[in-house]
Amino acid sequence: MNSLPDDLNVLSLKQKPDFVQTPCVQSLTERALCYLQAGYPVHFSGPAGTGKTTLAMHVAAQLGRPVLLIHGDDEFGSSDLIGGQLGYRSTRVVDNFIHSVMKTEENVSKTWVDHRLTNACKYGFSVIYDEFNRSRPEANNVLLGVLEERLLELPTGRKSESYLQVHPAFRAIFTSNPEEYAGVHKTQDALMDRMITITIGQYDRETEVQITAAKSGLELDESARIVDVVRAFRELAVLPLAPTVRACIMIGKVIALRGGSASCEDPIFLETCRDVLRIDGIKISRDGIPAGDTWLNEVVAEHCPPWSGRFPRQSTNGRLLPTNGQVAIAR
Repeated sequence: MNSLPDDLNVLSLKQKPDFVQTPCVQSLTERALCYLQAGYPVHFSGPAGTGKTTLAMHVAAQLGRPVLLIHGDDEFGSSDLIGGQLGYRSTRVVDNFIHSVMKTEENVSKTWVDHRLTNACKYGFSVIYDEFNRSRPEANNVLLGVLEERLLELPTGRKSESYLQVHPAFRAIFTSNPEEYAGVHKTQDALMDRMITITIGQYDRETEVQITAAKSGLELDESARIVDVVRAFRELAVLPLAPTVRACIMIGKVIALRGGSASCEDPIFLETCRDVLRIDGIKISRDGIPAGDTWLNEVVAEHCPPWSGRFPRQSTNGRLLPTNGQVAIAR
């Protein structure tokens, strides 16, 4: 490998200790790694909150290569991926070899700076292009040659070479949200044809329970109650956006912090569900009464009956949680 520039910042990813490995997640990981090892870029597509970026980072960590992370942006142009002229370099030579004669020579030249895609292609890094369809399609045209011919076409301003042969170890992982989301562009067919797309939908119940428990520190049975409430509202299809496992994690973390419990008797749990699930955004009424309140009470009563003999209880990290509604302080 070529020597790396001192100012090049790369990520060295390792598997997170709280990353959940259920059969569903393992299957997604193994498929993605197989495609990447065969030399194809992988594209994780699906709704926000389904863990696409987390999964992309996990897969990239398995490759064992440094990672460069790019976030899609509507203001991007090709130069934001490849590089461009960044300022000027001025040199001045003063010749005073003969005491009575002074010669001065000045030279001003533009300075070229390689950006992340160019560095990844040059050094064989992995690239995670997160929400790449938030960038305009013309900004991503440079990827066509990189992914197919393994050649990066460089602007004329980069004097050393016009083309860069992509390093054999270079790998690319993309994530995207559905086209109907605000701020998302339709991707050109030629680019999509060069990727292998894995659609990430809602996870199975077991995976969501395991993720909620790992991220919040709650016990599995309490995490299961939270997941069942979120999945019930997902099936009702009355919210503007279907709640994902991210909602489960939010609710779990908040009630763990505040010492609440997943019970229909706990006001902390009820108000947290209301806020996280955006119950007030449901524009349906029953006899002049907001239906969201009724649905919330019914769903929580069904899936989160009163706890009995539950105190004191422990989280999965062994920390005792308070039972009086006060905030739990780690010591």
